[in-house]
Amino acid sequence: MIITNDDLRLIATTIRTLTMDAVQKANSGHPGMPMGCADIAAVLWAKILKHDPENPDWVNRDRFVLSAGHGSMLLYSVLHFSGYDITLDDISNFRQLNSKTPGHPEHSAARGIETTTGPLGQGFANGIGMALARDLLAAEFNTPENSIIDHYIYAIVSDGDIMEGISSEAASLAGHWGLAKLIYIYDANEITIEGDTDLAFSEDVAGRFVAHGWYVQKIDGHDYLQIEKAIKKAQKTAGRPSLIIAKTRIAKGSPGKEGSEDSHGAPLGTDEVAASKKNIGCSPEDSFCVPQRVYDIFNDRRKKCKRIHEAWKKNFKAAVQGDILARWNKFFSDPDIDAIRKKLPAFDPGKKVATRSASGKVLEVLFKELPNIAGGSADLGPSNKSFVKGFGESGRKKTGRNIHFGVREHAMAAIQNGMAFYGGIIPFTATFLAFLDYMRPPIRLAALSGLHTIYIFSHDSLFVGEDGPTHQPVEQIASARAIPNLHVIRPADAEETKEAWLAALKRKTGPTMLSLTRQDVPVIQRGADRGPELLHRGAYIIMECEGEPDIVILTSGSEVHISIAAAENLKEKNIRARVVSFPCWELFDEQPEEYRMEVLSHGTPKAVVEAGIRMGWEKYAGPHALYITMESFGVSAPAAALAEKFGFTKDAIIAQVTEYLKK
Repeated sequence: MIITNDDLRLIATTIRTLTMDAVQKANSGHPGMPMGCADIAAVLWAKILKHDPENPDWVNRDRFVLSAGHGSMLLYSVLHFSGYDITLDDISNFRQLNSKTPGHPEHSAARGIETTTGPLGQGFANGIGMALARDLLAAEFNTPENSIIDHYIYAIVSDGDIMEGISSEAASLAGHWGLAKLIYIYDANEITIEGDTDLAFSEDVAGRFVAHGWYVQKIDGHDYLQIEKAIKKAQKTAGRPSLIIAKTRIAKGSPGKEGSEDSHGAPLGTDEVAASKKNIGCSPEDSFCVPQRVYDIFNDRRKKCKRIHEAWKKNFKAAVQGDILARWNKFFSDPDIDAIRKKLPAFDPGKKVATRSASGKVLEVLFKELPNIAGGSADLGPSNKSFVKGFGESGRKKTGRNIHFGVREHAMAAIQNGMAFYGGIIPFTATFLAFLDYMRPPIRLAALSGLHTIYIFSHDSLFVGEDGPTHQPVEQIASARAIPNLHVIRPADAEETKEAWLAALKRKTGPTMLSLTRQDVPVIQRGADRGPELLHRGAYIIMECEGEPDIVILTSGSEVHISIAAAENLKEKNIRARVVSFPCWELFDEQPEEYRMEVLSHGTPKAVVEAGIRMGWEKYAGPHALYITMESFGVSAPAAALAEKFGFTKDAIIAQVTEYLKK
C-alpha cells in the first residue's frame, strides 16, 4: 500500500480528534502535545516502526518511548490503530478507574507501552538504557555474518525533558558510549505550563547535543517529507545517537489555543473542540471516530511487520543453535538460585568482613554464572566493590558488562530502568547510601513498574566515620523503606549478604536494594537452625534465650553483632534477651501471621537497635519500645568514637535495656 500525504494527514487528524474527545470527556489531560506531535507520530507509526502487535515481546522490535508522558493520548491512539489491546472504549475511558489508558503511560497498563513515563527526563534516560541493553545483547549474539539484534530505539521528548538535568547526564553518556540506532525526536513547541519557554530557557539545544556527541538535525515537525527524510538519515548515522529537533505548534489545529500554554494541561472546552474539528475538516458532531482508511493503513502495516518478524524468526532459528541457543535461553530465563548458592564463597565465622566486600565476592561468582547480569557504579566502583575484573567494560564507543556511569547517579538509575524494561538483562547499580536521594525518582518508578532492578548502596550508616554527616545516611534507610514495592535488605554479615543477593535475583516483581557496610563486621556464629537462608523470611531469631524473653531486640546490619554481644552479657543481670536479625521489613510482612507473632513474641517489651532514624519501626516494636536509634545528624569522627557518642556499643545497649526494663 502506498501511503500518501493525505493518508498521513488523515492519521494525524484522527489522533487530534481522539485526543480532544478523550481529554474533554475526562475533563482532565494534556491535549496540546498529542495534537502538536500528531504529524510526527503518523509518519513514525505508519511508515517506520518495526513491531508486531500479535507478538509484542518480540526481542528485535523497535522500541518507542513517549518521554513526554503527559501526551499519553498520542500513544494510546497509535496503539489502537496498530492493533494492540486498546479499544475505542478504552480511549473513551481515558484517565478513569481501572482504565488501560491512565493519565500518563504505565508499563503494566497495556501491551505496547514500553515504559512508565510522566516525570520528565525519565523516559529520555530509559531509552538510552534500552539502547545499552540492546548493544549488550548484540555484542553477545551478533556475528559479522548475522545480526540477530539490530533494531532502533525511538523517543519523542519535550521541552521539559530537555530542561531536566537528568537528560543532560544521560545524553552525555549516550554520546560517550556512541549509541547508534538511537533516534530522539524533540517536540520543540517552545511552550511550558507557565508560558513561552523564553521565561526560563534560551540555550542552544543543538549546540549542546553536538557537544555531547549526537548527530543533530532541524526540521519542520509538520512537514511529512522532512520528518521521514530526517528519520531515515538518522537511521544511517553510525557511531552516535541522533536528535531531530522538530519545530511544532502545540495544539495544532485549534483555532483559539494553537501555540498557547492554555492547551498544555487542560481540556480545550466544548466550543473549542467543535471549532477545532471544523477547522481541520471533521464533523463537530462525531466523537471517538476512526475512519476505515486509518484502520486499513495500519492493517497493511501490521501485515508487513508480521512478515519482517517471521523472516527474523527463520534467521534466528538458523543462526542460534546448540550452545549459542542455550546461552540465549539463560538471558531469558530465571536464575537457578539453588545452583548459584552452592558456588558462592564461604565466610569463616568470627572473621571480620565488610558486607560491601562480601557483595563484591558474590558478584564475581554471579558474573561467571549469569551472562546477563550487568551494571556498575557512579564512579565509586573501587569503594562499593561493584567492578568485576576479567570482564568487559563500557567506555568510549564500547560496550561491556562492567558499566562506568561517571558521577551521574540520577541518570544511572533511570538508564538501569531502561535496561530492565528492555528485558534479558538483570541490571544493578551502585553508589553510597547517602546519595540515594539523587536516585529516588527512577527507584520510585522501578517500584511502580515492578522492574527487576538491583541497587547496591554501601557506606550505609553513621559508621562511615570521618567523612562526616554529609556522608552518614541516618535517614536514607527509612526513606527507602517508605517506597512501596521496594525491598530494602540490610544484611548483618557476609553470610546474610550472600542470601540478600539471592533474594534480589529471585525477585521478579520489583526492585531490591542492598544496604551494605563500609566497615568490617564479624561473620556471626550461628546455630544449625538459625542459618543465613532465613533472611528470605525478612526477620528471624538469630539468638534465643532460655525460656520466655524479657525483651526482644530488633536489629539489622552492622548493629546485629553488637546486639548479640549485649544480649549475651545481659544474662549476667538475669535478663533474658532474644535477638532478631531484621534485614528486610517487606519480606517479613509477606510471612504468615503465626511466624511473625512467634518471632516478635507478642506482648514482650521490644528494643530497636539501628544506626538510623526510628521512623517506621513502630509497626513492629510499638510506640513505647526502647529505641536506640539516630534522631540527629552525625559528626565527623572515627567509627569507634561515633559508636561511643551515639550509644551503639555493647555496654551502652546493656545500660539502656537495663534501665528501660526497670520502668
